[in-house]
Amino acid sequence: MGCGVTKSNHLHKHTTSSGRAIRAAILIQRWYRQYVARTEMRRRYTWHIFQSIEYSGEQAQIKLYNFLGYLMDNFTPSSNERNLISHIFRENEVCRDAEWERYFCYKNIEVPEIYSGPHLTFPLTVEEAVGLVEAFRNKKQLHSRYVLQLLLETWKLLRMLPNINRISTCHSKEITICGDLHGQLEDLLLIFYKNGMPSLEKPYVFNGDFVDRGRDSIEILLILFAFLLVYPSDVYLNRGNHEDHIVNLRYGFTKEVLNKYKMHGKRILKLLQKIFSWLPLATVIDQKVLVLHGGISDSTDLGVLARVDRHIYISALRPPKKRHHSLAGISVDSDTDVDTAAISRVFQRRASFTYPKPLGTRDCFQNRSLQDFSDRIRVNMENQLELSRREEPILNAQINKPEQESLFLSTDSVSSDTTVNEWKQILDLLWSDPMTQDGCIPNEVRGGGCYWGPDVTEDFLNRHNLQLIIRSHECKQEGYEFCHNRKVLTLFSASNYYDVGSNRGAYVKLGPDLVPYLIQYQASSMTRELTVRQSVGRTERSALRVLREQLFAHKSDLLCAFRKFDSENTGLVSLNDWASAVESVMHLDLPWRMLRSQLVTCKNSEGTIDYYEWFNELAITGSKTDHIDQSLLETLYRHRSTLETIFRIVDTDNSGFISMQDFRQTWKLLSVYLKMEITDEAISDLAITIDSNHDGSIDIDEFMEAFRLTDKKSRLERGRSMFMGTTSDLTKLEGDPNI
Repeated sequence: MGCGVTKSNHLHKHTTSSGRAIRAAILIQRWYRQYVARTEMRRRYTWHIFQSIEYSGEQAQIKLYNFLGYLMDNFTPSSNERNLISHIFRENEVCRDAEWERYFCYKNIEVPEIYSGPHLTFPLTVEEAVGLVEAFRNKKQLHSRYVLQLLLETWKLLRMLPNINRISTCHSKEITICGDLHGQLEDLLLIFYKNGMPSLEKPYVFNGDFVDRGRDSIEILLILFAFLLVYPSDVYLNRGNHEDHIVNLRYGFTKEVLNKYKMHGKRILKLLQKIFSWLPLATVIDQKVLVLHGGISDSTDLGVLARVDRHIYISALRPPKKRHHSLAGISVDSDTDVDTAAISRVFQRRASFTYPKPLGTRDCFQNRSLQDFSDRIRVNMENQLELSRREEPILNAQINKPEQESLFLSTDSVSSDTTVNEWKQILDLLWSDPMTQDGCIPNEVRGGGCYWGPDVTEDFLNRHNLQLIIRSHECKQEGYEFCHNRKVLTLFSASNYYDVGSNRGAYVKLGPDLVPYLIQYQASSMTRELTVRQSVGRTERSALRVLREQLFAHKSDLLCAFRKFDSENTGLVSLNDWASAVESVMHLDLPWRMLRSQLVTCKNSEGTIDYYEWFNELAITGSKTDHIDQSLLETLYRHRSTLETIFRIVDTDNSGFISMQDFRQTWKLLSVYLKMEITDEAISDLAITIDSNHDGSIDIDEFMEAFRLTDKKSRLERGRSMFMGTTSDLTKLEGDPNI
């Protein structure tokens, strides 16, 4: 009996113990699931913050370029506004290739004996291409003589290539395809380390967006061009939407080249314009896989794309103009911009009187996408052709030279319908994104290209007898993503794009079976040392820093929204009202209530938020800004990138300085673009504030840095955008007590 009691007690204890263990396991499981859900939510809203701000920047760039093009089409040639921006629209004023080659000549540039970087001889050898990779790995710089020589040889080769490369896996076992690199040399080096450098046995396709945002864009270009010259049948380069000199003004590549090559940077940039325009548009593998940068639309036709004169599309943001012969014999053997419009100005003035163009309202301009402007082009087509016929006899009398002697071409008349259609095809190819629902709609998020659905993919593949589209253009957290029933693969090769740990990079291998084999990686050693929680937290903090800047930059709109909920003007709003007001202004579709603890620390005991105190917490401004008009200051913060882009355009000699007059004119342009009044007095106060040495000129970099928003709790890296931070930069910030 005693034994029986003992067994019963043991059984009871065992049952109790098991029950506790099960309950503990359930609690742990529940906690873990909640933890995973919270982590996933944080990861998603962090990603949403980054992408929303990235795409809004691209949209702002396209709207700005549309606006400047609108000024060019409608302002008289003698107007200050037109003169200020006209040089960026001269891209189609071309001369004979021999003349350009003389302009880009490198032979008069001497390489000093103290130069310790790589030396190149042409034809380029494999050893020299590999040596270039090693030199850039060791932070050495290629001399400008070799840069120009390498770029010239690349330009000559690209002119012989078709619009659409067609390659086969039968000559090798596998073809490697890489997506966006965006100036991140460490990603390219890691790909070469894991997969091997380009060779006869290791062909590569690089799918555009080699430049911008990262700090080593020129080095990436030089490496890719070097291997292209060594293996012209095994290295293929597609054009991306960032291979565009207008986009480069905003996203850092222009500034990078001018900083690294101060003496010959302008000539290098001009040659790169030519090279970008000659990059092939797409690659077809085994007649079954199409590789292109952005995407397709319901009107994309590979037959049309194969026939276009791709080099006339220097910038995909604006259709090229029909060319008329202009003055002959103008030398281009200098670094100054040539004014080729002089002879046609009289006709442009006549045009403005004979065929006046309606300016329209500025309200209608702000929300226009690129396609909106093609309609105006077609409407004015007949008038422009008639005007051209009237001008021709007078123009010929002015020139009085045979046609074959004419070196330059002007761009004053409007494109034909065929050219506009071709331009739309290229625009869609470089800027489009896939969507989950059927159909094809304008891409209002980016401002250019379209969104296309699974039905458009199916129809396109059937029409061209293809089975897969590989595209890039979008950052993906895993480095890749399939959609449209796995018939579209998005590939992105720039890891840690938004911040360290924000995303993986990936490349894909295709063998004869054409089954994608994907390889993922992260270039930063720091990510391997972080736990998942640390990685998500780090990226989240970076996104919140950017979000705080955006919130402060919209201060006046947010104040108006808060006052609608605060009818008694107490300065206090509830948490629900705060979240509703912020979303009504920002339109980011974020979980604002959840983010409140991250963004607001000034909640009082009653649970309400003091929004005046909140704005004081969000950002600090230097003492130099106290006397500046606050609306002007907010405009500067909100449209900082747009303003810097205009500065870069106005700085025609790429010196980094602009005169006071041009500074004032820049703000006038911005005021027209933003539909707001900015007084001369406010602009003068701003100019005096920044011109500390009173030399009558403005240092662009100094100006932009002087008015960079900083946050008390987590300061963004000074001097670089959120898209240009690197591992070493972030490591230096680790010890900052304010972060």
